[in-house]
Amino acid sequence: MNKFLPISKEDIRDRGWNELDIILITGDAYVDHPSFGAAVIARVLERAGYKVGIIAQPDWKSSNDFLELGKPKLFFGVTAGNLDSILANYTINRSKRKQDDYSPGGKAGLRPNRATIVYANKARELFPDTPIVLGGIEASLRRLAHYDFWSDTVRRSILLDAKADLLVYGMGEKQIVEIARRLAEGESIRSLDNVRGTVVAKKTLEGLKDYIEIPSFEDVEKNKDKFNEAFTLFYLESDPVRGKTIAQKHGDRFVVQFPPEKPLATKELDDIYLLDYARLPHPSYDRDGGVPGFETIKNSIISHRGCNGECSFCSLGVHQGRIIQSRSRESIVKEIEILTQQKYFKGTITDIGGPTANLYAADCKSWERRGVCKDKRCLMPSKCPNLKLGYDETLSLWDRVKKIKGVKHIFIGSGLRYDLLTDKQSDRYLKALCREHVSGYLKVAPEHVSSKVLELMNKPGIRIYERFMKRFHEINRELGKKQFIVNYFITSHPGSDRNASLEIARYLSERKIRPEQIQDFIPLPMTVSAAMYWTEKNPFTGENVYVAKDIKERKWQRALVQPRRLSS
Repeated sequence: MNKFLPISKEDIRDRGWNELDIILITGDAYVDHPSFGAAVIARVLERAGYKVGIIAQPDWKSSNDFLELGKPKLFFGVTAGNLDSILANYTINRSKRKQDDYSPGGKAGLRPNRATIVYANKARELFPDTPIVLGGIEASLRRLAHYDFWSDTVRRSILLDAKADLLVYGMGEKQIVEIARRLAEGESIRSLDNVRGTVVAKKTLEGLKDYIEIPSFEDVEKNKDKFNEAFTLFYLESDPVRGKTIAQKHGDRFVVQFPPEKPLATKELDDIYLLDYARLPHPSYDRDGGVPGFETIKNSIISHRGCNGECSFCSLGVHQGRIIQSRSRESIVKEIEILTQQKYFKGTITDIGGPTANLYAADCKSWERRGVCKDKRCLMPSKCPNLKLGYDETLSLWDRVKKIKGVKHIFIGSGLRYDLLTDKQSDRYLKALCREHVSGYLKVAPEHVSSKVLELMNKPGIRIYERFMKRFHEINRELGKKQFIVNYFITSHPGSDRNASLEIARYLSERKIRPEQIQDFIPLPMTVSAAMYWTEKNPFTGENVYVAKDIKERKWQRALVQPRRLSS
């Protein structure tokens, strides 16, 4: 078994080291697997030649865990983990969760609310002269002034509240290595104010080139129209090719977001997923029964990153970007060959996918030269003809994986864009999927049935969903299979008023659809839907939007769609 990275002084001594270059503090249990962000960043830094240690889920009420590995030579990296920390601790209706899947034994309460801020503040208190770099999805979605549902306020950039020196947004592999290299070469952390995919605080904008200044924190905190103005500018410039630097005044300082890091080339992505991961939770968790989140992904493979769907409520485009980055077939095959050697693998691959499974190998000739289009979208109101889907590459991949010794079944467990599975061009893909790669249930997300709600969600109309359903059932009849759809719906999304709620309830009742996968809308920071929720306007058009904010109304909407179960 591969060696885990150090989590104790004994581990450091065992490696013959006197000190660490970098210490990563994470709100998740330490799972050394490429589905866990802290493990990826740690292994990327290790490959670059740095000595890296992990402090996982430290007790923030004490200093002991933060002192365990000593002082790092270069910096502390801080992340809340794979999930927003408050979302890990509370349901949308503010009830405490009974389980945290990213903690040993699923135990709840092992990470604080706003973990990024709490951990960074503690590190600053104990090591005042050591640089602190933030990363992970919690930091990424709070990099500028943002609406925070949990406090129902507009909060300033998390960089300032965390008292950190630098914030890495996005997936972060390129940025973190550049930061480590430049600090190792003797540069000051304050001089690192030109790294793509990072955010810094500056006293002045003097010398800054090709930037856009958006309305200040003070303006967006008080004025909802200014909030939407700032959000729209941020959204339109969040592109790695054409995007400009963004500056936002916070008091007497400016928070400066440099353009997103360039997408990883296929070879770069391939290398990351084939690093020397143990592909297990740290053995110290064995006595607790392991880590539930690992059980979910241990037999799955990530094939690509990014999503160009631009669903209004989703944070993937804000974090991973809208340009699809896909691994090579050879890299995926190699990882599966490694997987088949694991003791826990019994022959079934539970997923080969990403944010959207059927966007693997999708490409557009404009992405490399011009980035994502500023004035139109890839998939809405219909697929852009310039977007080339990778169905042939996917079918070739599946055929190759089936030949790997030890692989008995390949299932696609991540969601699919059903609107890309309704025409003749998708027939071969959909037939192959239904014939061999559906485990009885296929996940799709119509989200709603009301045309006005779906338009605000930036999702296809319900007739397209019905066209897909018809095709799915036809193909399964041809194949002699009895397979089912797992439908995902969202209640209380902006635009969902009484009439829209009754419309979806009536639609489901008439078709005897009893959905189990219902999600109460969550306004994730820096998403289009969160802007709608806070301002009660469409940020792009200025049109008024109905928003269900009262908890009783939210529960009523949920009960209409799922009458057997009230919201938790």
